[in-house]
Amino acid sequence: MTEKATPSPAAIKAWARLMRVSRQLMESAEEALKAAGLPPLAWYDVLHELAEAGEGGLRPFQLIERTLFAQYNISRLLARLEADGLVEKLPVADDGRGQTIRITASGRETRRQMWAVYGRSIAELVGAKLSADELTMVSALLGRLRQPPAGD
Repeated sequence: MTEKATPSPAAIKAWARLMRVSRQLMESAEEALKAAGLPPLAWYDVLHELAEAGEGGLRPFQLIERTLFAQYNISRLLARLEADGLVEKLPVADDGRGQTIRITASGRETRRQMWAVYGRSIAELVGAKLSADELTMVSALLGRLRQPPAGD
């Protein structure tokens, strides 16, 4: 390892804390959804992106880009969402094998129910523990760590 590639003790501590806190927050949000009898957080992410896309829906590759799920994971998840009536798959006119995925009314309602619990989790786990200035600072710092999407 070169000198530059060796992390400082402060970088190691920040990394470890970021990983632990991230896992803890996600697990807490997942537990809240489960306790409310709602689907897992991954479902919310997909339903959210589809709702944001509007009536035109999204192609599976667009969902992969927006959610960062692996292709095989998104395929299984979409099959489950479709079986539960939360999304519908529509053929793409100029692509015989292509599909567009669109959220259904039932999917919108499920997303709404999930957000009531998920949003409360965010408020309790993060919003209630940090001031507005601290939230702005954390958001800015994490934004600096984020890699831009390919092609940006």
